[in-house]
Amino acid sequence: MSIDIETEQVLTLTAATKLLPNRRGGKKPHVSTLYRWALRGIKGVQLETIPIGGSTCTSREALQRFFDRLQTARRKIDSTPQHPSKTANALERLERQLRGEGF
Repeated sequence: MSIDIETEQVLTLTAATKLLPNRRGGKKPHVSTLYRWALRGIKGVQLETIPIGGSTCTSREALQRFFDRLQTARRKIDSTPQHPSKTANALERLERQLRGEGF
C-alpha cells in the first residue's frame, strides 16, 4: 500500500519522530531511525515514505501499518519451531550433563 496524500495525515520524518514514544533516556527516536526504517526496514518490513518537495515524508497511517506488519512478522518468528539441529544439540548437551551427574 502506498501513502495517499488526500486521505492520510502526511508528516515529514522529523515531525513523525514526535509521534513516537520516548526511548532510552527519555528521548524520542532520532530522525535517522525513521530513515533507516524506510531504507533498510526491520525484519523485512519497511516504512512507507513519499517525497514531497525536498522532504521525505510518511504518514500517521503508514507508521501504524509499519508497526502492524512488524508485529505480524514478530509473531511468525516466535511461532516458528527451532531449527532441528539446534534442538538436537541442546538435547545432546543435556544428556551429557545428566550422565555426568549419574543419571
